[in-house]
Amino acid sequence: QVQLVESGGGLVQAGGSLRLSCAASGRIFRSYFMAWFRQAPGKQRELVAGISSAGATTYGDSVKGRFIISRDSTQNTVNLYMNSLKPEDTAVYYCAAAFVFAPSPNGYDYWGQGTQVTVSS
Repeated sequence: QVQLVESGGGLVQAGGSLRLSCAASGRIFRSYFMAWFRQAPGKQRELVAGISSAGATTYGDSVKGRFIISRDSTQNTVNLYMNSLKPEDTAVYYCAAAFVFAPSPNGYDYWGQGTQVTVSS
């Protein structure tokens, strides 16, 4: 069974940094497009960042220049480094995997359980 397990969420002050990690099975990690989505209360789930198996990256407009996504092949993890955090970054963050890149959550086959990120002002 495919599992995506997130870790690293928490409470941080505005301007601070956090790192989220997503551990995936080897088959998924090697072949799938990996992404981070987030969902704030009352809002739609949105793409934060994604990375292909070859290392090509994409970012949502609201996080460009502040967040960095990377792959660690030694541990089969995808990391999201979040810097200069703002209160509007507060959301539940989800790791997801798709066979090919998709901008919409509907295009993803596997999801983690989510991790809460709260940014205080």
